[in-house]
Amino acid sequence: MRRFTLRTGIRWKITLAIAAVGALTALALSLVVHSAARVSMLESARDSELERVQYIARTPDAGRKPIWGAKVNDPELPAELRDKARSGRRGTYIQETPKRAPEVWAAVPLGNAQVLSMHHQFRESANMVRDLDRALVIGSLAVVIGGSALGVLIGGQISSRLRKAAAAAQRVAHGDPEVRVRDAVGGVVRDETDDLARAVDAMADALQQRLEAERRVTADIAHELRTPVTGLLTAAELLPPGRPTELVRDRAQAMRALVEDVLEVARLDGASERAELQDVALGEFVARRVTALMPEATVRVVADEIVSTDPRRLERILGNLLANAARYGRPPVQVDVEGRVVRVRDHGAGFPEALLREGPSRFRTGSTDRAGVGHGLGLTIAEGQARVLGARLTFRNVAAPGGAENEGAAAGAVAVLWLPEHAPTATGSFPVIKLPG
Repeated sequence: MRRFTLRTGIRWKITLAIAAVGALTALALSLVVHSAARVSMLESARDSELERVQYIARTPDAGRKPIWGAKVNDPELPAELRDKARSGRRGTYIQETPKRAPEVWAAVPLGNAQVLSMHHQFRESANMVRDLDRALVIGSLAVVIGGSALGVLIGGQISSRLRKAAAAAQRVAHGDPEVRVRDAVGGVVRDETDDLARAVDAMADALQQRLEAERRVTADIAHELRTPVTGLLTAAELLPPGRPTELVRDRAQAMRALVEDVLEVARLDGASERAELQDVALGEFVARRVTALMPEATVRVVADEIVSTDPRRLERILGNLLANAARYGRPPVQVDVEGRVVRVRDHGAGFPEALLREGPSRFRTGSTDRAGVGHGLGLTIAEGQARVLGARLTFRNVAAPGGAENEGAAAGAVAVLWLPEHAPTATGSFPVIKLPG
């Protein structure tokens, strides 16, 4: 079962993080400010109301006709405050109501079990609290929006640097040794992106040195083997006729072909090969070469086109693809030419999964029988020659018809050569063609 993954850019992750932190901080500060302001205003209202009722209590007519709306033994006076005043103490009380502003009560004892009290609603202060809340909400939104904008700016810079690093790393992976990720990232301020870029550059340099050393060793060994192998072939020709002589000649010829293939792979790995271009009719060229290399193969030219390519290298690619189809596939072998696309198909068991996943690899044939012929260099050379031509060589299997019992089985292997619309330049560079889809 395929797991669902959500892909988001680092810019939006940073923006979301800053916005979330800003929102939480603004919310916490707003709650603290709101609570502190409300408590302060209520305490101020308590003190003011108590001062007023104490002043009224000192007037001569306080017990008979109090002023400013004060009342003696008000029946609406909260019981808790009434009991406190009758015990000889003054006090205040906040009476909360669900749909109205809080009421602030103040009461003082007058003697003879009389209680003088007055109250008013916390309306003006409540309006001030609402205004304060509105200001806090606006300020919080401004903080979140400003933080988000800052997150977009910071995240955008980091994301841009990472994208440049990724693009440069891709160019290095495609074989451009002159690219340096640190130069592509740029920037004045150093951060973790620069550390990553330097690490990638160091890794690419080390890998390039190892590959170059491997290529030199391979080329040197193959070159040193040419002389003794040539001498072995000459000596084999002098042997008397017979079955042992045929076996020696056959193995010597196989060794010579292997040495030549290894030398060719080493040259292709060195990226020093250049195509010698000629204009050829692709359909006619492929038909003649396939007929010469594999007469039993079927050639179908759907659409012919004039292409600028290297005929020798193109013939080498065709020969290796046909040899691979004959060695590991089953007949019939069919070659189709459609414009700039050449397809070679057999009806065997298909390419190995490792080859489809990773591409051709030298000295790996995908065959479980290591005693068989072949060293896995044919498709490697074909892919390298295609690279020199500025072409792409892809591999796929044809699904076998049938129900669930044949699921995953292959009914043939297809190698597709995509020739470029523009030929390689004299320096060997070329626009990489884009495959359909």
